[in-house]
Amino acid sequence: MAKTKEQKQKILEELKEKIEKQKSMVFVDFSGLEVKAITELRKKMREKNCEFKVAKKTFIEIALKDSKEDTAKKVRELQGEIAIGFGYQDEIMPFKILGDFSKKQENLKLLAGLIGDEFLEKDKAITVSELPTREEILSRIVGSIKAPISNLVYALQGNIKGLICVLAKAKT
Repeated sequence: MAKTKEQKQKILEELKEKIEKQKSMVFVDFSGLEVKAITELRKKMREKNCEFKVAKKTFIEIALKDSKEDTAKKVRELQGEIAIGFGYQDEIMPFKILGDFSKKQENLKLLAGLIGDEFLEKDKAITVSELPTREEILSRIVGSIKAPISNLVYALQGNIKGLICVLAKAKT
């Protein structure tokens, strides 16, 4: 059923609003993806303060024209059924979620991305999706800082245990 002019305007305003508040966007082709998989993907995105939105290419292009005209032209060239992953807090998170999901679901393909005002072609978008998340980087840093202290504790424990063993043998 065809949408009325008011419905189309509402969709367009909603897209413009999401584009205004996003930190990053990922454009994907979801051709052939089942509804169950899309629902699961939306749930994963919501858990990480991201959003997955399906819209017609023309709506996306019109919504982008006001603020990101060069991106709008590039979106027109994308092939397939287009959906957008929006990241509202962490710029990398929508890339990460959609990249991981595309490894499980062959029907989901990363096409491009946008971080700030920088448009990322397919190869760069895939590279960004393989980067570690902020939490993973922080845990690696904490582990690196903690490692020398832990090693020192283990070394000192070894010397104390050795001394106790020697004293226990000398006593008997």
